[in-house]
Amino acid sequence: MNSIEEPLTLYALNNMVRGAVSEGMPSRYWVTGELSEVREASNGHCYIELVQRDEVTDELVAKARGTVWSRVYTLLRPYFLEQTGQPFAPGLKVLLQVSVGFHELYGYALDVCDIEPAYTIGDMARRRMLVIKRLTDEGVIDLNKELPFPLLPQRVAVISSSTAAGYGDFCDQLLGNRYGFVFYPHLFPSPMQGGGVEQGIIDALDRIAQNLDMWDVVVIIRGGGATSELSCFDTYDLANNCAQFPLPIITGIGHQRDESVLDIVAHTRAKTPTAVAELLIHSMLEQSAFVDNARLSVANAVRARVDTEKQRAAAFASRMPVCTTLCLQNSRMRLQPLVQRLSSATEIYLKEQRHRLDMIKEKTEAASPQHILALGYSITRVNGKAVRSISEVVPGDEVTTVVAGGEFTSTVKDKLQ
Repeated sequence: MNSIEEPLTLYALNNMVRGAVSEGMPSRYWVTGELSEVREASNGHCYIELVQRDEVTDELVAKARGTVWSRVYTLLRPYFLEQTGQPFAPGLKVLLQVSVGFHELYGYALDVCDIEPAYTIGDMARRRMLVIKRLTDEGVIDLNKELPFPLLPQRVAVISSSTAAGYGDFCDQLLGNRYGFVFYPHLFPSPMQGGGVEQGIIDALDRIAQNLDMWDVVVIIRGGGATSELSCFDTYDLANNCAQFPLPIITGIGHQRDESVLDIVAHTRAKTPTAVAELLIHSMLEQSAFVDNARLSVANAVRARVDTEKQRAAAFASRMPVCTTLCLQNSRMRLQPLVQRLSSATEIYLKEQRHRLDMIKEKTEAASPQHILALGYSITRVNGKAVRSISEVVPGDEVTTVVAGGEFTSTVKDKLQ
């Protein structure tokens, strides 16, 4: 059996590694990576885990622990927040200045000395632009903007935190408007800061969609949250759900300088919850003014028509006597020839009728008994009845014979047949 050299203790070995690392990597190095864990300790230190992923497979290819000591973190934390608008949080890609260390008990670790916010800002902007490009390529980025805005946006589905100051300001502004417009806001609670924002808003939209006919418009307001937590409104899934939602969405996330992806896809963006309320009130005011103008226009049109008709009636009344006189004169002129023709026609008709009567008179006189008697005829009567046949008399009958100028009586002695 070979002889074994004097073994090292683990501490001694680690101490040798520590010395080798310290001698071999004495400088500070700028290193890029993604924060996978950020933990602030009560003593003021911040413990992080920095990772690198394969650009194709997204698998982890490197990982290291790191520490931001309190003396550095008290300066680094507000500086990073001010420059990027983001807290030091997991998921961010960062450019850190580190020194490489090795501790006998804790092993390999990085001591963070400085940070370059511009790198993180660039990566955030890159991811944000990728989300916008994807929405644009899919043709959904302007879908919500193309929806018609309701004429009377009274039934308002509000997505916000129930404890947010902005939500209270929104309701107070809406319900206490000086015009007396009636609104019906209803809260669909959702976290508005932290990791649950994206899924919370999507779940609220799903609840609103279950009774879509009950709402005119959707309002997403945040108000009192920190400006540093706007990245939760830049995610693809949230933007995609809002862009394709079938009701107009108004955002009032409470920041003036920056515009989130959610603001870009929403139908209308307002700066604050109070501004959203003012927008709804102004929309109602526009419709009220439109109705008032329409009512005034109708009233003016009716009055103008009445005045016009009165003027026409007065003008007609003033022309009536002259028109009547002219009409009578024209009628007389038209009737005069008619009267003349009627008079001539009547005279001709009367002459014709007189001639007819004369003819009838002549015929009647020619057929009268007197005329017949004058011609030599006679009428014989027996017992007052005219004798029409020889058989009506017998010998011995006393008959009366009427001749022109008189009559005589005789007795029948014989009759011849």
